[in-house]
Amino acid sequence: MTPPRFSAEPTYRTIIAVGRPTFLALGYQLRYRGRHNVPRHGGAVMAVNHTSYVDFLFAGVAARKQHRFVRFMAKKSIFGHPQAGKIMRGCKHIPVDRRAGTESYRLAVEALRSGEVVGVYPEATMSRSFEIKELKKGAVRMAQEAGVPVLPTIVWGSHRIWTKDAPRRIGRTKTPIHVTIGEPLHVGPDDDVTAKTEELREIMKRLLDETIAGYPELTGDDLRFQPARLGGTAPTYEAAYSKDFSDMSRTRDEFTG
Repeated sequence: MTPPRFSAEPTYRTIIAVGRPTFLALGYQLRYRGRHNVPRHGGAVMAVNHTSYVDFLFAGVAARKQHRFVRFMAKKSIFGHPQAGKIMRGCKHIPVDRRAGTESYRLAVEALRSGEVVGVYPEATMSRSFEIKELKKGAVRMAQEAGVPVLPTIVWGSHRIWTKDAPRRIGRTKTPIHVTIGEPLHVGPDDDVTAKTEELREIMKRLLDETIAGYPELTGDDLRFQPARLGGTAPTYEAAYSKDFSDMSRTRDEFTG
């Protein structure tokens, strides 16, 4: 596979140029905290919680204040979609084959070493409980190998637009979208990857709670988007686990039919 190039950005710049007025037209109420934690220069792993099909849009826009483009690692099936695939390739995102992830890992580390911000979902698949699930070690491992920090990132509110097991709410919904980027987590060459991954999870759990605390209160039918432990009607972490695990192991999805 040819290594990605990161010089020209016609597709990414177009997406950003179209996306911002679109967000305004749809009435999305965007609120960002911690955008200064994205480094102006040099590589970083942006570790994002995963509750929605569109998390990456808002996490990516958050990095633009620092003039950075985020290269997201995303499942390979999206790249095979006639429309979405062109956009993903044009933005130099990185395809992930869950059954053969060595090549995507190599490309991600290469991108990090060349000074890129690489976005990952360390939970591996969407969280139906909207809690932070157990994290895979890849985010911390690639940060350690490339010698770059990890940026714990929370996107909250996008799951009200498009998530699993709920109707899409496309249109002028005026949905609040809050994004929090935590302080960089540095991974030393001798640090234990398992311990650092657990530390990352604890940070993301704390940032999630802080972000939810600053979010407008959900009521009525919208309580389905609130974690059960916070009074919502979303599935509990335990109830959602089996479905989430099944999603990680399936070979066909909404992009392959």
